[in-house]
Amino acid sequence: MGETFNSYKAGIDLDFLRQYCTVNGRMHVMRCGDIFQQTGMASLHIGYVETGCFKYAVHNDAEGKDYITGFAFSDEFVADYPNCLYGKASKVRIESITDSRVYIADGADVLSLFTESAERLSCGMRIMEGLFEQVYSCYIDSYRLNAHGRYARLMERCPQIVQQLSLKDIASYLRLHPNTISRIRHDITFGRR
Repeated sequence: MGETFNSYKAGIDLDFLRQYCTVNGRMHVMRCGDIFQQTGMASLHIGYVETGCFKYAVHNDAEGKDYITGFAFSDEFVADYPNCLYGKASKVRIESITDSRVYIADGADVLSLFTESAERLSCGMRIMEGLFEQVYSCYIDSYRLNAHGRYARLMERCPQIVQQLSLKDIASYLRLHPNTISRIRHDITFGRR
């Protein structure tokens, strides 16, 4: 699932990081609704998600509501990257949306791991570049695509997302109302655009 949703990982061998987290991290069982990272608090950890799913959210004070900005799925990493490497204040709240098993490692130790060799430093830079490209593409899509186009693009990238996430979470991620998503699904099912 995450391979197509979180495109930042494409072409990057992250086995060393997965192994580091599983060997040096602490296994935590998180229940649905448990907070991995709180907004504004020092971001100190990176986690390897063995099983489960997490959402990244920000709060819009003017509207008084939360918006989902991303997800982390099984066999992926969960963190406010790169803030977790430097202990900076988190820009997002990260919450488990299913029961999850995650190996949690210290972000400063992961930074040391990245600086052990030029190859690993390059890997850290490629992660940053991939994250920027992923976020930038979503930003551009928010301007160039209408509601139907944004939903269709998400379904192209990862059609199985509808089995893992609630309609409400998908709508929040696309910055649409759940009723809009329902209408779009109805139109797709019955061949209207």
